[in-house]
Amino acid sequence: MISEKTASLPVYKPKDFASDQDVRWCPGCGDYAALTAVRKALASLNHRKEDYVFVSGIGCAARFPYYMSTYGVHSIHGRGLSVATGIKLANPSLQLCVVSGDGDLLSIGGNHTIHTLRRNIDLTILLMNNKIYGLTKGQYSPTSEVGKVTASTPMGSLDFPLNPLALAVSTGCTFIARSIDVDMKGFDAIYKRAMNHRGTSLVEVYQDCNIFNHQAWFYASQKDTRPDNTITLEQGQPLIFGTDRDKGIRMNGCSPEVVKLGEKYTEADLIVHDETNRSLAFMYSQMAYPEFPEPMGVLYCEPNKPTYDSLVHDQMNEAINTQGSGDLQKLLMGNETWTID
Repeated sequence: MISEKTASLPVYKPKDFASDQDVRWCPGCGDYAALTAVRKALASLNHRKEDYVFVSGIGCAARFPYYMSTYGVHSIHGRGLSVATGIKLANPSLQLCVVSGDGDLLSIGGNHTIHTLRRNIDLTILLMNNKIYGLTKGQYSPTSEVGKVTASTPMGSLDFPLNPLALAVSTGCTFIARSIDVDMKGFDAIYKRAMNHRGTSLVEVYQDCNIFNHQAWFYASQKDTRPDNTITLEQGQPLIFGTDRDKGIRMNGCSPEVVKLGEKYTEADLIVHDETNRSLAFMYSQMAYPEFPEPMGVLYCEPNKPTYDSLVHDQMNEAINTQGSGDLQKLLMGNETWTID
């Protein structure tokens, strides 16, 4: 049955979400694929264009709001989530999406990312992870691997990389997923779920910076290597992967291990994906190439946790009901002011 609200919505096409601005990313950048996928997904969601707000910080991916025919804010470095939080609290009916890179969200904006995830504010975060600072010409980022040689680390980075998914699990994020820029179908499904989720959604997107960190994700993106190096998570399904789907992941004591399916091990021995299990989600976040295939899809989903923005407005309404609507002028003047004639 179609609701009155849904029936009254315009019928959108992806091009309806394209602004009149020329898209200016380097040819071959993975951000193009993400932009195309987002426009396509929004056309099938039941919201007006005017309900969407795209917010960004600073970086290549932060140009996103310019290219969307929606409301948007290109904010300052690392503060996109703070701006988005303010927008959501001011108007809870808006659909918020924050798009930015691993440098912006995990370095200068790392503190804001942590507290947004733990508060469960109703917004979606697209973390475009290319493991490099692209806009500022190729310095190593919080997700760069140890030994990464860049303009800022000519002898190799000494930092151990930050794990975005592990951070999301540990802070209590209620929707955690991963996709890759070349998988349009997988990205579409994940992004729609993220935008429909009530609470904070973090979607890490493996994104190729073909200028400063080309081929960083080739093991996960190429047709000949992807089946053996990634695993698609499906609710209620065993963890099976491989070109011939002849490999799986089982628990060996308290640790996961890759096994060959056949005489010794069958599907019945494998881990069955349960996206409501936070412990499994943390285990998935630790599975890394080349020892394990890297999980793609929804790692974790907790749909019923109250959101910060709803709790704030409930508290405001309670205060108004018990104490009245208040008088701003009276509050400003207080009991300790006087007038000099």
